[in-house]
Amino acid sequence: MYCQYCGKELAPQAVTCPNCGAPVRRVVYCYEDSSPKSRLVAALLCFFLGHIGVHRFYAGRILSGIFMLFTFGLLGIWTIIDLVVILCGEFKDSQGMKIRNWLDY
Repeated sequence: MYCQYCGKELAPQAVTCPNCGAPVRRVVYCYEDSSPKSRLVAALLCFFLGHIGVHRFYAGRILSGIFMLFTFGLLGIWTIIDLVVILCGEFKDSQGMKIRNWLDY
């Protein structure tokens, strides 16, 4: 692990950087190039309300959400596919960014 301020290598148990004195932030596994939306929220919405496309509205994909609403998730098939894609971290929001982070930090 490295200090986010000075870039020096840190011991695993370090609380502060021995070089610059900055506090060490423990980061939850997070992708930099991903959507700010939460994968956990998207997965729960898809599981419980996926047949009416609520997870797509959450991701900002309004047109496909409306289509899912009127077709009941293509009778559940589209919903199951979306749930698998969300759980794999490949579901994209309206700007084409993958919703990968389990929690929105």
